[in-house]
Order: sequence, then structure tokens, then C-alpha cells
Amino acid sequence: MAGQQKSLIVEWTTTAEKQFFDVLDYWVKRNKSVIYSEKLAEVVWERTEFLAKNPFSYVQTKIPDTRKASLDHFSIYYKVTPTKVIITAFWDNRQDPKKLYDLLIKQ
Repeated sequence: MAGQQKSLIVEWTTTAEKQFFDVLDYWVKRNKSVIYSEKLAEVVWERTEFLAKNPFSYVQTKIPDTRKASLDHFSIYYKVTPTKVIITAFWDNRQDPKKLYDLLIKQ
């Protein structure tokens, strides 16, 4: 179709995937219900689908080649290559930002 941008592949690092599933698990245990975790997973899915089509829509961070897409209390940190959007961290914004910086600088 004319004007439609090709979607990039979305790939999660092992670290980002673990962070995401840990957050979902935390909320299931805390709320004794899967409802919030399911809603969060749906929002994250929609956001990553948007990132696949619009990878430069979100702000560049101070970390080289790393962008940040905010989702209320959470952020998705990612890098863009010619063929992929690589999710490098799924972060709860209420955590210590120094831990995030240390994690992202290593990648």
C-alpha cells in the first residue's frame, strides 16, 4: 500500500523479558488476580506494535542509541536497527533510576 511503513521485527532481550514477566507476576501475586497483568500486557503489546511501525516516535535518552517509550508507571527502553526494534529494558519508573542506568549502559 502506498504510504504504509513496513513494520520492523520486535525483539526482547533476555533481561527485558525477565523484567516484564517479573512485573506481571508481581501484580498477579499482589492483587491475587490476573486482571491488571492482562491489561498491562495488552498495553505493552499495543505499544510494541506501534514501535514496530514508528520506531523513532519516542524520545532519545542520554544512553547512546537508546529510546524510551513511557507507559504510565512503566517505560520501555529500546534500540532501533535497520530491521529490528530491540527492547533492552522494561522498567517500573518507581524504581531507583541509577539501577536502570547501570543496566542500560552495559548493553
